[in-house]
Amino acid sequence: MEKITLTLPAGRTSNGKALAGVVGSGDMEVLFTADQGQTLNVEITTSVDNSRSRWDALFNRIQTVSSLPAGTLTIHDFGATPGVARIRIEQVFEEVSYA
Repeated sequence: MEKITLTLPAGRTSNGKALAGVVGSGDMEVLFTADQGQTLNVEITTSVDNSRSRWDALFNRIQTVSSLPAGTLTIHDFGATPGVARIRIEQVFEEVSYA
């Protein structure tokens, strides 16, 4: 297990909490709690060692499409593909945008 912490600039604020995915499903769970700050704090626990560059690339890709919301994003990854990871992350961001 590897733990990765990222601090990214946030371009928007939102309210509420959101959850996507299920840990026991064999892919990943993403929990997001919004706040009114200026950063997105990401805490990743992954079963895939040496995957920091993959996560950096994923968040860079997400930032090119839209701004990140301020808050805390907690990810429990159990070998999800980058595509599934992106879907789960975008699901929680979309959910809080409607809160």
